[in-house]
Amino acid sequence: MKTGRKPMLLRPSGKDYLWGGRRLNDEYEKNIDLSPLAESWECSTHPDGPSYVYGGEFGGQELAEVLRQHPEYLGVRHRGESSLPVLIKLIDAKQDLSIQVHPTDEYAKEHENGQHGKTEMWYVLDAGKDASIVYGLNRKCTREDLRRAVSDGTVMRYLQRIPIHRDDLFFIPAGTIHAIGAGALVAEIQESSNLTYRLYDYGRADKNGRTRELHIDTALDVADLRASAEPRQPLRVLKYRQGCASELLCRCKYFEVYRMLVNTERRQQVHYRVDELAFRVLLCINGCGTATYEGGEILFYKGDCIFVPADSVVLTIHGQAQFLDVRG
Repeated sequence: MKTGRKPMLLRPSGKDYLWGGRRLNDEYEKNIDLSPLAESWECSTHPDGPSYVYGGEFGGQELAEVLRQHPEYLGVRHRGESSLPVLIKLIDAKQDLSIQVHPTDEYAKEHENGQHGKTEMWYVLDAGKDASIVYGLNRKCTREDLRRAVSDGTVMRYLQRIPIHRDDLFFIPAGTIHAIGAGALVAEIQESSNLTYRLYDYGRADKNGRTRELHIDTALDVADLRASAEPRQPLRVLKYRQGCASELLCRCKYFEVYRMLVNTERRQQVHYRVDELAFRVLLCINGCGTATYEGGEILFYKGDCIFVPADSVVLTIHGQAQFLDVRG
């Protein structure tokens, strides 16, 4: 077995946005003292919500600090960088999220002090009977049309609502007006950014009676105002090998995401190795098991997140589990 860079189990930061619920604590045992718990930032070096290493050599440190000390963990593809280019979240939407839009890299660089824009992907972990998302516009409109509709509370008539189901996936390019609807439990993979421009928030007030800030001008600056095609679920092909199957969910210039199914109940072994090009992240979305490597092991359960450095040691995975395998 190769000796060297070892995987790290992570612990997240949480967010108590008003639309959140209890499922991340109740079903995923996040044990974060927030109510509601809307989001857990599972793998993040963003200062608004860092994740932390649990146990091992770097136990208790922010992942951001570990990567500042060891930028080589990001891999050859990210040479010269010292922070993650992606951010991975779990999102529990008990209520509808605000109607929002994210800027492109170009807009954010010019108008947001050089920050990254935000392109993202959603994988639906669970969905209530009538759960849906907003994905773009159902007709072409002008800035004036949309501004007027926001002002008079009729903006929903311009928005395309899409029913969702467990195991659906959606790619949300920067500039797409969107929202996750009530009853959805989602894993989100995105650029490392926290830039969100709220276009509409249903007139809601927070626990202190304050309505949340809207960003109508900047939202309209970056929003794609053309009619959006209805998103279709892509053809997905499972590829099998002993004890494991995987399928490509999404590939873009910022990340690749695979779904990986592991079943080693018949004493099979699944060997997992990351090359020198880039890091990977394993987010366990169901099941449990053990990842062993020379010098240690990680016990993982549903909701756990493991950062695997570039040019890592070999992991041997045992158990029955499903992962999102995110590649930088």
